[in-house]
Amino acid sequence: MHHYKRNMTVFLLLFLAVVLLFVCDLCLGSVTIPARDIFESLSGGKASKETWEYIIINFRLPKAITAILVGIGLAISGLLMQTLFRNPLAGPYVLGLSSGSSLGVAFVILGAGYLPSFIAGFLTSSYGIITASFLGSLVVLLAVLLVSQRLRDTMAILIVGLMFGSFTSAFVGVLTYFSTAEQLQKFTFWSLGNLGNLSWESIVMLAIAVLSGLLLSLVSIKSLDALLLGENYARSMGLDYKKARMVIILATSILAGSITAFAGPIAFVGLAVPHMAKLVFQTSNHRILFWGTLLFGAIIMLFCDIASQLPGTELTLPINAITSIIGAPVVVWLLVRKKNRIA
Repeated sequence: MHHYKRNMTVFLLLFLAVVLLFVCDLCLGSVTIPARDIFESLSGGKASKETWEYIIINFRLPKAITAILVGIGLAISGLLMQTLFRNPLAGPYVLGLSSGSSLGVAFVILGAGYLPSFIAGFLTSSYGIITASFLGSLVVLLAVLLVSQRLRDTMAILIVGLMFGSFTSAFVGVLTYFSTAEQLQKFTFWSLGNLGNLSWESIVMLAIAVLSGLLLSLVSIKSLDALLLGENYARSMGLDYKKARMVIILATSILAGSITAFAGPIAFVGLAVPHMAKLVFQTSNHRILFWGTLLFGAIIMLFCDIASQLPGTELTLPINAITSIIGAPVVVWLLVRKKNRIA
């Protein structure tokens, strides 16, 4: 009972933190907009300045929603991979999906110069890049699923994913070697991640993909709890191990693949957030960890988005750099604290 009350209190605090950071994300930036105007604008009224209204609805609101979707998706896919491989260093991109996306985008951006201009024009547009990224991660996913059908050992799938990652990274290296400075710059900007620039249609597509991945993850909660105790134990409990593994890989691929397609490869969130949830909730029960990881993912991503805007200045830093700068010390600090508590 005591644990239940404590967990509910933590959940409530985390939810309030998400709401608070969401409002802060809309308020802060190169122009600081009062919270009253934010609430007025979101509740169907008008902000006191027309430019503020435009900034809120067309720039900050889509970006904040994208940050929540990205944070949730990457955090949950990280949790799935860490449990499936029973490896604390596994993240959402461990199957090589990010490298597949990078290869798709590299083909489009760096290889567009060799195509007729009207085709190149479409391919290098934002929709062309999203499509290429998604197809790239899909090809790697299909390859991993094909191989996983033939492998009994889950660790072997981890190695296969890493090998696919290395193979596609080598291809990207060859393409970058032969590309122009302008193409390289465009590819580098994509690889740094970007939460802005998404139209409302794109956000709806991303939301559908993330929700599909979350539903598959929810279906897998029982399997995840069984997998914690090892493959043999899971089988002895009557778990269809191959099917469960396939659903978990598919859920991760939908989450990580769609997020990479729309926002670029965003590092660290998927690796760090599940550890935060485990340290705060002190449990291995995935019913609790799922919701804890989900809320922490939204919090961390919103916080990183606020930090990347450098409130009060015109500058915006790449989101990928911020997630690692903030994330790495936080995890080290949490682990050291946990060690001290045990000692």
